[in-house]
Amino acid sequence: MKKNIKPSENELAILQVLWEKGPSTVRTVNEQLSQIKTVGYTTTLKLLQIMHDKGLVDRTSEGAKGRSHIYSAAVKEAQVNNHLLDQFVNRVFKGSTSQLVMRALGRKNPSQEEIKEIRQFLDNMNKSDES
Repeated sequence: MKKNIKPSENELAILQVLWEKGPSTVRTVNEQLSQIKTVGYTTTLKLLQIMHDKGLVDRTSEGAKGRSHIYSAAVKEAQVNNHLLDQFVNRVFKGSTSQLVMRALGRKNPSQEEIKEIRQFLDNMNKSDES
């Protein structure tokens, strides 16, 4: 993913629809977004066109005269999530992953099951570091 691509909140909502539903028409994307917030068809269309120009989505034509477009995510969900998380950690926690984790765990008391999962995750990280 290009370093300068930063999906806006609305673009991220569209990407989430495309990741969940797969390749979709503007109408399908708009219907999904409308379940969360009020958004017009032309707004969705314009956002998808901008996202296509930015390289966030791919577009193919279908139908007799190619008037209907199908949009699909051009970036993987994990790539975007990692990119946004890196930006967040760098901007808010000065690059400190430990500060992020301690802050997150301090805000909400994790359940015993969550603590167990976190310990297993850390143990697995240590094992892979030793390999």
